[in-house]
Amino acid sequence: MEREKIEDALLLYLKNKGLDGMSLVSAMFDMDGVLFDSMKNHAHCWHKTMAHFGMNMSLEEAYMHEGRTGAGTINLVSMRERGYESNPEEIEEIYGYKSRLFNACPEAPRMPGAYELLKQVKASGIVPVLVTGSGQKSLIERLNHNFPDIFRPHLMVTAFDVKYGKPNPEPYLMGLQKAGNLVVNQSMVIENAPLGVKAGVASGCFTIAVNTGPLPDSALLEQGANLLFSSMQELSDSWILLFDVFSNVKL
Repeated sequence: MEREKIEDALLLYLKNKGLDGMSLVSAMFDMDGVLFDSMKNHAHCWHKTMAHFGMNMSLEEAYMHEGRTGAGTINLVSMRERGYESNPEEIEEIYGYKSRLFNACPEAPRMPGAYELLKQVKASGIVPVLVTGSGQKSLIERLNHNFPDIFRPHLMVTAFDVKYGKPNPEPYLMGLQKAGNLVVNQSMVIENAPLGVKAGVASGCFTIAVNTGPLPDSALLEQGANLLFSSMQELSDSWILLFDVFSNVKL
């Protein structure tokens, strides 16, 4: 990505937030579709699960719900399809069924470019923080195996930690808190989903969208993404330039 485009995006963000510059301490990463190429599995499993319980959810809709907690997704679809929300017991049953399907899927590989980016981020002195709507323990437990010496347990926000989940800003505000009670110009958000972008923007952080799925770029830009990359590899290739701009450009 061109330096001018990054500078323009940053200057607009700083102006809109009334900030004079960035002082990066951390970078907050979503997991599914950012670190792991796992959204295809999630979409197919949600589609099959809802059909099993007599409800409809297309594959595209599953991508649009990416980032919600499991309970939030179930209640939204249940209200639309049946006119009422699921009770806690049914939510547990439905999500349990979906989790079993997901855990039976082929193991999702690392997203190309993700590990290279994370190593550069850490080498720059920036602390990676995981902020995911997932409650899939199979993926969370794989982080240290696939991304060794990157993430720390106390710097992870998952579906088990939050009450509201994305698109509410709560997960990213919690990420700022866990990283050391940071303010918005001390961190950034890296997301691939419309609801995740919306949550990042609502938290006040500079939000980078990476379009790793089938949705059009407009689905991410319309939620307020400050910058858009076509892949994690492109973001990785641009990190040194991005970090230099964030370290030196002031209003």
